[in-house]
This record gives sequence, structure tokens and C-alpha cells, in this order.
Amino acid sequence: MFPISKTPPPPPDTPSKPKTHLSRMWLLLSILLLQLFLLFSARSHPFFTTSHFLQAPSTITTTPSTLCPYGKVYVYDLPPFFNSELLQNCHQLNPWKSGCDAFANDGFGKIANGISKLVPENLTHSWYWTDQFALEILHHNRMIHFRCRSFEPESATAFYIPFYAGLAVGKYLWYNYTFEDRDRYCEMMLNWVANQPFWNRSNGWDHFISMGRISWDFRRTKGRDWGSSCIYMPGMTNITRLLIERNPWDYFDIGVPYPTGFHPSTVDDVTAWQKFVRTRQRNNLYCFAGATRGFYRNDFRGQLLSQCRNNSDACRVVDCAGSKCSNGTSAILQTFLDSDFCLQPRGDSFTRRSIFDCMVAGSIPVFFWRRTAYMQYAWFLPDEPESYSVFIHRSEVVNGTTSIRSVLESISKEKVKIMREKVIEYIPRMVYAKPNEGLEGIKDAFDIAIEGVLKRVKQQQGGFKW
Repeated sequence: MFPISKTPPPPPDTPSKPKTHLSRMWLLLSILLLQLFLLFSARSHPFFTTSHFLQAPSTITTTPSTLCPYGKVYVYDLPPFFNSELLQNCHQLNPWKSGCDAFANDGFGKIANGISKLVPENLTHSWYWTDQFALEILHHNRMIHFRCRSFEPESATAFYIPFYAGLAVGKYLWYNYTFEDRDRYCEMMLNWVANQPFWNRSNGWDHFISMGRISWDFRRTKGRDWGSSCIYMPGMTNITRLLIERNPWDYFDIGVPYPTGFHPSTVDDVTAWQKFVRTRQRNNLYCFAGATRGFYRNDFRGQLLSQCRNNSDACRVVDCAGSKCSNGTSAILQTFLDSDFCLQPRGDSFTRRSIFDCMVAGSIPVFFWRRTAYMQYAWFLPDEPESYSVFIHRSEVVNGTTSIRSVLESISKEKVKIMREKVIEYIPRMVYAKPNEGLEGIKDAFDIAIEGVLKRVKQQQGGFKW
């Protein structure tokens, strides 16, 4: 549009001749028509076309740039072989049984039946039996609808590779599969990505991927060892990796929360759940949900089970030896809801999903290895470990110099209340919301993870390289 200064000056106080008056009217009308012509011409120009945004949710096309202060993400259109086809063949994902129920409902799993007596009626819709390895599906669905998604790679700050690495390797980790079987998908994905122009621009520094298993499942160094060698492949060197358990000494590994069963649909769901766990009457001092690992020498979890049973007036046990507990049960949820503290030893690796099941229920975690949480989830948990958790070194428990019960009983009720409040405050950062667009005004685990990735990329663009 023309600037205001182009408009003719106002007429003088003295009367104008009719001819001059008509000339000025025609001039004003001409300017107005010219402005309208330029406006409609501009909207029809290719530079202003919106046809390539038609598949984007409305929250993306109307998002002000101020809502994406760290930039936007471009999602690669990876061949379906690397993601959706894996889900279509869900019955083949697990070597022991079909994975179709586990990864139904866009990765949330089946609706959690049997908990109506445990949680408020208005929150039962937020609970699912979500598989602990569903991260890749949850992240992909959210990324497709992400408010800071870019459909133009030239304007993207970071590039997301929607490869379901964990689902692809899962069934090949057992039995007589070869290391070629375990590496095939990752090799093919890296070959595909290496042919993309924006990969070659940065050599992967601004690329990231979600890998829904622990880091060690992708770190095979020898042919007959466990796992795939995906992380050690040359193309993965500079890619930021979001994992449910990281290698604390690898800059490119980022630990993100295990999926739990709680997936709020609204901000009201979050605040209602926080109020519920805050006011919950807890009758157990502490609890432990887990099973022994007989193949481990001096199995620490077995010792915790034994000690807990010997203190049954203060400690509640859920023995998972006879049933699968990895993806949550109503018995586990009730135990965490009824306990002030929950014991969190290492699992088969240093972390376990139970960490987040426990805290989402408002129970205070007790750790025995610093690598179980403190060296894993820095973006998602408070900076001061003592503000939300208790640490007891495992050797003190094993040699009998420290009693778990005595340590926990020595913490005042007021201190317990303060610690629980810190846990409750951080619940939104530990869960994955149900709406694909996320929650308005609250950052969940997905939002925190992607914001963190974008910040890292910005640092690298500024010249910083690890």
C-alpha cells in the first residue's frame, strides 16, 4: 500500500473551483483503486501462495513467530518402510506376542480399564496401558502437528528423522538373528538421509531422532554382542538422540522420560490430577514394585524385596515375578498412590519406567544409583536432587550400615510435604499429552525435549561444536 504522504494535501480554507474539486476526487479514487489492485495482485503472486500448507493443522499456520523463539523443525518424509509399515506389521514387533494392542491408539495403547476405583471419574479417560517402548510413535505424532513445524526446509532450525529405531530392532535382539539383521534398518535409514541436501549442509549437526529404547540397545561394538551398532555408525556421529536412557558420557544422547500411563487431554486434567495426588491419603511409608533378577550376583532388587517384606507394617510390595509390570498395572498405581516413598533401584539397565510411574503418582523416589535419574533426565527433573528425592548408596544397604526404613522415618512430615510438592510441580514435564497439538499453556515432556534440541542447535549455529 502507498504511504500516507502520497495522499494530496487538504484543500485551503478558501472555496475551490468545481473543476479542481473534481480533479482531486478522481485522484483519490484512482489511488484507492490502485491500492486494491496491488493488494489482490500480491495475494495471487506465487510468493504468497498457501497451497503447500493445506495439510498443516490450523495451529501451525496461524502461529506467531514469537511462539517459536528457538526456531522451527522440518520433518523428513521418510519412506513408510521406516515407520508406518512397522506399525502395520505390529504382530511381528515382539518375538513373544503381538504388539498390536501395545501400540494401538497412536502409540498410547489400550484404555486403562480397572482403575475407575483408584482415580477420579473425570480423569479415567486420561489413562492408558502405554508400552514403555512407545516413545518413537508418540514423538512422531506430536511432531506432525507441532506448532513450530516448518514445511520449508530452508527456514528450519532443526531436522527430525521419524525413524522407529527401537521398534525396528526389537524383535532382532533375541534368538538366532545375526548382527546384519540388527543393523539393516539403521544402515538403510542413514543411506537415505545422506542423500538429502540439508543433511549435507550440516553433516547432521542440526538433525535429531527419537529412539524408544535404552542407549545400550544401539551400542554393539562386536558382532556377537547385544544390540545393534546404530549409534556407532558414521552417519549417527553428529545426530542428537532422544532416548529413554542415555549414555551419560555421550553429548549427543539426551535422556527423556519413559512413557507412563497418564496422558492428559487438557490443562484441567493436569491440575485435577495434581490436586488428587496432593490430597491423597497415604498409609504406607514406602513401597517397592519389581522382581528379582536371579541371574545377577548378589541381586540388589532381591534384597529390597526381602527387606520390604520384613517391614510389612511400613513397606508395601508388588512382586512382578508372576506378572508383567513393565507397562503398568492397577496394583502398581494403587501402591504408588498409597505410599510416601517408592524404592527405585536400577532395572535391567540403570533406569526403569517405574521412576516416572512413581512420581506421576505423587510418590517420592528413593535412588541407589546416581545414574538412575540424576545423570539421565536433567531437562525434566529439578536441579537439586535432594528437593524431590532421597539417595541411599546401595553398598550401605547391602552391608547393613544403613536401614532404608530408618532413613525414611527420620524425614519430618513437613519435609515430606515439601518434597512431594516439588514432585507434583514437575509432573507436567514427565508426561506425554494426548492431544496431538499438546496442551495450551503447559509444556509436557515432548515440548521440553524439542525445545531443548532447538536450543542446542542454536548453540551449534553460533560456532559451538562439541
